[in-house]
Amino acid sequence: MENNQHRGGTILKKWFLDNRFSIVLLNILLFFLVIWIFNKVSFMLNPAWVFFSAILPPLLVAVIQYYVMNPVVDWCERKFKIPRVVTILALFIIVIVALIWIINILVPIAQNQVNSLIKNWPHIWNDAVNATQSALRDPRLSAFKGSIKGMINDTQRTLFKSGQNTINATIGNISSAVSIITMVAMTLLTAPFILFFMLKDGHQLRPYITRFAPERWQASFSKLLYDINYAVASYVRGQITVAFWVGVMFSLGYILIGLPYGLALAILAGVMNLIPYFGTPIAMIPVVVISIMTSGSMLIKVLIVFAIEQTIESRILSPWVMGSKMEMHPITTILLLIGASAVWGLWGVIFGIPIYAILKIIVSRVYNYYRRESKLFEEDTVSSTTGDADHDETNK
Repeated sequence: MENNQHRGGTILKKWFLDNRFSIVLLNILLFFLVIWIFNKVSFMLNPAWVFFSAILPPLLVAVIQYYVMNPVVDWCERKFKIPRVVTILALFIIVIVALIWIINILVPIAQNQVNSLIKNWPHIWNDAVNATQSALRDPRLSAFKGSIKGMINDTQRTLFKSGQNTINATIGNISSAVSIITMVAMTLLTAPFILFFMLKDGHQLRPYITRFAPERWQASFSKLLYDINYAVASYVRGQITVAFWVGVMFSLGYILIGLPYGLALAILAGVMNLIPYFGTPIAMIPVVVISIMTSGSMLIKVLIVFAIEQTIESRILSPWVMGSKMEMHPITTILLLIGASAVWGLWGVIFGIPIYAILKIIVSRVYNYYRRESKLFEEDTVSSTTGDADHDETNK
């Protein structure tokens, strides 16, 4: 009887308690069970989601500015012993002066070009379609005539349908215009105050949060918070820096070649560059259309500017600014952006990469802790130690 009980306990321990595959399946089951429970009690989380949605805009603006300004504040405090409050106030004054200059100088120029581009875009598009149709009359393109015409018609229908949907959505959401204006006003009013206190006391947040962890975990938990903060800061600073210089390079290039609406298109390229890999090619679509309608030589000049910009960005700017801080393969980034945009739309494109970086750090830390503490990996540890010892013995 005792042998049967012992044998049953051995089988249970071998196939379930000390079996990696069973443990993985159990963890997956628990993960989906937690998701199912949250789905069933989602009505209880709606107030929390409404609260989070209300504070997200000013908090997001403050966090982005915090990651840009905080290195300057830390450097002045460490290098010159300048109080943080003094540096913060000086940075606020510099930002206000810069905003006043941008509003008075750059905004009117960009606004005129944007208004002119919006006004003339239907004519530019019609000219592009007419030029394409004229090119299709060439006998050498007769084999591709049907497919190209179909592609043009599909594009026109898609743009027309998108325009109608946008107009209908705008008309249907006029009632929410007041709430949108209120949200923008509250963001502009509250974000500076949040930013001030984040810059003033943000360096004390990690030690404060670490105190709530068990004492034996505080060191590793503090390191986890540091790694998460470093990854997010690297991404935010890198993307903003690269986007700014991309806009500057395109502005100089378009001005030198005399491209119409050059400043507006350069600003669009800088903003779209915040979307990795896909932003700049999307921003090049109106540039190519306008350059084709201007002249054939203008198209060549635009392509030369694009080639120079891409060479500088990919070979010098991005490696120097971003480096390997995110530790993400380009294929992983592309697939992540495609999946996140399909599930969450624009928010997925914006937050997909930093959220992935945070989850990657957390999962890797939990997995490493599990490897150290679990008996399932004792054999790997022993074999690794034995292999190292044999290697050392061989070297001797």
